[in-house]
Amino acid sequence: MLKPVILLALFLALPLSAFAGKYNPTLSPGDAAPSWEKIPGTDGKEHALADLKDKAFVVVVFTCNSCPTAVDYEDRLLALSKLVADKNGAVVAFSSNDTRRAEEDSLEGMQAKAKAKGFDFAYLRDEEQTVARAYGATFTPEFIVLDKDRKVVYLGALDDSTSAESVKVKYVEEAIVALLANKAPETAETVARGCTVRYRRVRQ
Repeated sequence: MLKPVILLALFLALPLSAFAGKYNPTLSPGDAAPSWEKIPGTDGKEHALADLKDKAFVVVVFTCNSCPTAVDYEDRLLALSKLVADKNGAVVAFSSNDTRRAEEDSLEGMQAKAKAKGFDFAYLRDEEQTVARAYGATFTPEFIVLDKDRKVVYLGALDDSTSAESVKVKYVEEAIVALLANKAPETAETVARGCTVRYRRVRQ
């Protein structure tokens, strides 16, 4: 019989071997970004990745209204949106949580939040959770930066601290500066922080 310590080591090794990147279960830097289409937004329109073909880059964000960490990042997300717009980029935020466990993450709740906070970026309701699963989203908030060819250049956290006052490294901003200079970012993957995405259980 294997000793408990050996069993624990094997258990801890399993998730890492299943990951595509260091921390994302589905995507790695350099991968082609999964597309999306006909995803409803708080603006009453349906959105597709193809709509952004003229943008130099896209920052995909998985967030929600119900996670305290995601709420704490809302002002930083607004600041990021303004920075991105000035560089011919786009921020697209998705809320993918199962609303049976968090009613405030419904499209109606998202619309109220977008109005109250003055969101100036696309805030989309991923009702079927297809976008979150395709991007391997695990946390809210979680960020993926796509270059002009819609290849992944960065995955993970916005910055290095959940406390805005303690931030020293802005990973997403650094990735944007790098891609606009046709360089790879110094840091391409980090661990996102926040609440876990509330996925619906898929019966096999």
